[in-house]
Amino acid sequence: MSKQTHSFQAEVQQILHLVTHSLYSNKEIFLRELVSNASDACDKLRFEALDNAALYEDAPNLDIRVFFDADAKTLTLRDNGIGMSAEEAVAHLGTIAKSGTREFMARLEGDQKKDANLIGQFGVGFYSGFIVADRMTVETRRAGLPADQGVRWSSTGTGDFEVEAIVKPERGTDVILHLRDDEAEFLSTWKLKSIISKYSDHISLPILMKKEEWDSEAKQQVVKDEWETVNKAAALWTRSKSEVTDAEYQDFYKQISYDSEAPLAYTHNRVEGRSEYTQLLYVPAKAPFDLWNRDKRGGVKLYVKRVFIMDDAEALMPVYLRFVKGVIDSADLPLNVSRELLQESRDVKAIREGSTKRVLSMLEDVAENQKDKYAEFSRQFGAVLKEGVGEDFANQERLAKLLRFASTQADEGVAFADYVSRMKDGQEAIYYITAETLAAAKGSPQLEVFRKKGIEVLLLTDRVDEWMLSHLYEFDGKPLQSVAKGAVDLGKLQDEAEKQLAEEAAEAFKPLLEKLQAALKDRAKEVRTTTRLVDSPACLVVEDGAMSAHLARMLKQAGQAAPSAQPILEVNPAHALVKKLDDAARFDDLAHLLFDQAVLAEGGQLEDPAAHVQRMTRLLTA
Repeated sequence: MSKQTHSFQAEVQQILHLVTHSLYSNKEIFLRELVSNASDACDKLRFEALDNAALYEDAPNLDIRVFFDADAKTLTLRDNGIGMSAEEAVAHLGTIAKSGTREFMARLEGDQKKDANLIGQFGVGFYSGFIVADRMTVETRRAGLPADQGVRWSSTGTGDFEVEAIVKPERGTDVILHLRDDEAEFLSTWKLKSIISKYSDHISLPILMKKEEWDSEAKQQVVKDEWETVNKAAALWTRSKSEVTDAEYQDFYKQISYDSEAPLAYTHNRVEGRSEYTQLLYVPAKAPFDLWNRDKRGGVKLYVKRVFIMDDAEALMPVYLRFVKGVIDSADLPLNVSRELLQESRDVKAIREGSTKRVLSMLEDVAENQKDKYAEFSRQFGAVLKEGVGEDFANQERLAKLLRFASTQADEGVAFADYVSRMKDGQEAIYYITAETLAAAKGSPQLEVFRKKGIEVLLLTDRVDEWMLSHLYEFDGKPLQSVAKGAVDLGKLQDEAEKQLAEEAAEAFKPLLEKLQAALKDRAKEVRTTTRLVDSPACLVVEDGAMSAHLARMLKQAGQAAPSAQPILEVNPAHALVKKLDDAARFDDLAHLLFDQAVLAEGGQLEDPAAHVQRMTRLLTA
């Protein structure tokens, strides 16, 4: 193959520009990314060689070598992993077939801190080499191909790249960085060792560099033609907990998660019994940008007998714990395990159940002993945890205890157990209301009688709450009851005198209720008096078991069909506006205005705003 010139994909050109010009303050991450890529290439070789041992050729020992030429100003990273064919070099190094490319660019352009961790998150780590290099050359040959089918890829990181055939006796890849004149600091054994120690110490392959010794005659450091391992070269999770420091655990987390912050909590265990496996699992301190993408995985890496198998082993962790990062290394699974086998394996099911329980135990410990930390966790991940209430029935009770809500007594951090401990004598239910925002929930007229009597109500404003409540009916034997469904029933909290007055008001208002029902026959299923209102003239409720207005609105916003059911209009017989209806000359206008007010008070939208304005105009000018 003669030398060929190709143009970069348009998105790659943009990324190259951003990486080169935006991440200059985080230069050293280029080495982390290239070492990580080299490690991945060796992992892929080991995996493919499970079915074809000939891919090892005559070099079964895998390693990564880092060396430099101070005179030529080049830094080389060499691995003897899977390598690339000419087609793969063009495809992998010239295009990015990744849906998140645009989002990566938007995040990098908008992030004032120019977060270098985005590089790893979006899988564009190779291009980080251009942070320090004005040219990159890649010499590679795929394992199994003859020596004359090597390929050289070269680019200055601008609009195009060149590809040509070369003879490469050894399989694997050399990434050669032609450093800029002002990047001489990376032509130092000490500097490179310190970066590798900082970012890549956990890599299970040996990372080799040439020894450097002091020459007393020349009075300078001299690089020897002898290789030494500069990382621990032992997978961190295989070491005893007593041998690993907290700093090492945190550094490892940052490497596998591309997170710049320390994790909220972690757990490291070796599980023995029917299934043997090691787990090292982390809960992040902050939610990732793609938390709500339920199809996005990649949190837990699967190893079998220390051989990397896959990055996004979704079968090992339930979807609602997709934020958990870490490693699971099984001693029982077959080395050639596939995704399909993972879904069906009994051993995988045992690992999944054990890992889920371990994560929940970790969260319970934080909730009990580090309340401030757990409050932040709840802000970041509480809504996702609610998904588990409906998806993981076996752990539903444990999950319910971990949930935190706002209430009429606190804007956040209220557990079901807290609520139950504050229930009034005679209170039989846990009351709640759902709304789009905390302000809308707090201002709901349905809360008025509960405030008057000092009864706490949970204020649920996450979009997942309605779905969660369709699976969670009680806590600690106390039923969950919406204050916006059915007739208000405070049970023993309502005395006989109040019940008597309510019955008398309902009887006295019968003629007016019938007139309202006739005027609003196309909008309200029923009109009735209520004791739930104190300051407001009216409110809307639905029947027990019916879909709430909040859920119906969310379904419509999502483009889904919602059952068309008319609400119930409840009126406050003691309110001046309701009393005025009895002798109003414009009864129909006032009746519809009353209904419109109730719609707006619960956060709904008027179906005919123009008609509402016309009624208001007629009433104000009458």
